[in-house]
Amino acid sequence: MTNTQKSCEISWFSALCDDDYEFLGVPDPMLASSWEHCRNIVLTAEKGGFDNILLPSGYQLGVDTTIFAGAIAPLVQRMRLLMAVRIGEDWPPQLARRIATLDQILGGRLTVNMISSDLPGDTLPSAERYRRTTEVMKILKTMLSGEHLAFDGEFYKLDIAPPRIGTVSGKCPPLYFGGLSEDARQSAAEACDVYLMWPDTMDKVRETIADMTSRAAGFGRTLKFGYRAHVIVRDTEEEARAYADRLLSKLDAAQGEAIRQKSLDSASTGVARQAALRGAAGGDGFVEDNLWTGIGRARSGCGAAIVGNPDQVLAKLRAYQAEGIDAFILSGYPHAAECDLFARHVLPHIAHAPLVL
Repeated sequence: MTNTQKSCEISWFSALCDDDYEFLGVPDPMLASSWEHCRNIVLTAEKGGFDNILLPSGYQLGVDTTIFAGAIAPLVQRMRLLMAVRIGEDWPPQLARRIATLDQILGGRLTVNMISSDLPGDTLPSAERYRRTTEVMKILKTMLSGEHLAFDGEFYKLDIAPPRIGTVSGKCPPLYFGGLSEDARQSAAEACDVYLMWPDTMDKVRETIADMTSRAAGFGRTLKFGYRAHVIVRDTEEEARAYADRLLSKLDAAQGEAIRQKSLDSASTGVARQAALRGAAGGDGFVEDNLWTGIGRARSGCGAAIVGNPDQVLAKLRAYQAEGIDAFILSGYPHAAECDLFARHVLPHIAHAPLVL
């Protein structure tokens, strides 16, 4: 197997946070977040052969991630769940118990996306917030490895036994975490397992991987790397581009701005970088071959899509792999329909499997 054909983890995305559209920025009651709709996305991904699925979390938006994860877990027989948790809204020992319980229900197939959030209505400076996130990741790794926790940190001072119910592996599930700011990078280098990136140009992806590899080495650690992006795959490049144009065909600029501002991370370094990508794109929204930034006109956070025919999408994924990407978290609009298209046209042609740390 050549370098560009090494196995990677391919995940999909379930739109728990009111982020599913036929036309971007135009609410559709049939695509609104609900138990039924988000369940169907997960089951479509399971049937399609994906390795994992991100269950996002928002404070005001959509449905509760933890309750949804507990409800969907018995319905998923093969695929992993990547459950997002918002650090500012949790007490670490309680979070450890919840993770262990969900991992038991899934037979050891839980992974966790750590979000360095505030408690809504309460704001910590960035450096403090990320130091708190680092402490939480360290606490989880100790408790979920079945070890007694004696922790004397800046934010948590705990002397506590691990939860009686442990994970299936006896270890903490893989912790996925992202952020572009200096504070976020340091937190990731010190404590996470999989560093997640939003879409960017190939040179920036290469630069970020090199930087994070070096930072992690400073802590005597190594990281896996994940890439979160949207995708539009059609039989021809012309059809894919036409569909991208169609997605934006009913978008009102003011409505797009309102959607972006709803997110609590709308002022983050990562979001600013996505805006810069849009600014650097040509008139058609493409910032480099097959990377289209139009999604970000009506979405905070991950704001670009890999667009093209199956061969082009596959080549783009393999190019990221060659730079060091180990895992992809993909999505598209509408999520269930695009999931099925990717599963039929691209997934069978790329070596993939759940990520092994």
